[in-house]
Amino acid sequence: MGKGIWLLISLIFGIGYGLGAGVIPAGALHVLVKMGGVAALAVYAWRQAAAETRTIALVLALCTLGDGLIEFSLIAGALAFFAGHLVACRFYWRERRPGAAGAALAVPIGALVVLSDAAFAVSGRFETGIYALGLGAMAGMAWNSRFARSRVALGAMLFAASDLLLFARMGVLAHSPLPGLLVWPLYYGGQVLIAVGVVADQGRVTAPVLSRVSGAQAIATASGSTP
Repeated sequence: MGKGIWLLISLIFGIGYGLGAGVIPAGALHVLVKMGGVAALAVYAWRQAAAETRTIALVLALCTLGDGLIEFSLIAGALAFFAGHLVACRFYWRERRPGAAGAALAVPIGALVVLSDAAFAVSGRFETGIYALGLGAMAGMAWNSRFARSRVALGAMLFAASDLLLFARMGVLAHSPLPGLLVWPLYYGGQVLIAVGVVADQGRVTAPVLSRVSGAQAIATASGSTP
C-alpha cells in the first residue's frame, strides 16, 4: 500500500464525518468514523515524516484518543488533548527556528495567556482556561518552529480557533449554530495542515541533528589529522 494512501483515507474519514456526523448512528460506528480522520493522519505522518520529525505522529495519535474519549467523558478527552499539546510543545521547541532561542518563549507565553483568558471569557468555566494554557503554548511554539507557518502554524491556529468555538458553545454561543458548523472543519483542517506541513519538511535536517553531525565530523577530522 502506498504511503500517500493514508492521507486519502484520512480525507475520506475527516470530510465524511464533517458532512455526515448528524446522520451517523450514535455508538461505536460514530466514534470510529470520528477518530478515523486523525488516526489515518497519524499513520501518514509516521510513514512519511523523517525519523527526526515522527514525533508529530504521536501528537496526532493522542488527539485521536481525545476525539474518541471526549464522546464519553469531556475530562478524559481534554486530558488526552492536553497531553498531545505538551508533546507538541516539546517537539516544536526542539524544532524551533534558527536564532530564535532568545525570544522563543515570548510568542508562546503571549499566546497561552490570551487563549486562556479567551477560553474562560467565552465559556465562563475555570477549567477551560487551564486547558487553554496548553493549547496556547502549543500554538505559540508552532509559530516559532522552523516549519512553514503557512501550514503548521496556521494549522495550530485553526485548532485553537476550533477549541475556542467549542468552549463558546458552553457559554456565550450556547444557542448559536456557529460552533456546530465550524468546530470540526477548523479542527480537522488544522490537523491536516500540521501533518502535511511537517511531512513536507522531511528533507531538511533539524538543528539538533545538524549539531550532532557537525560535532561528529569535527572529531573525525581531528582524529584523522593526528599523527
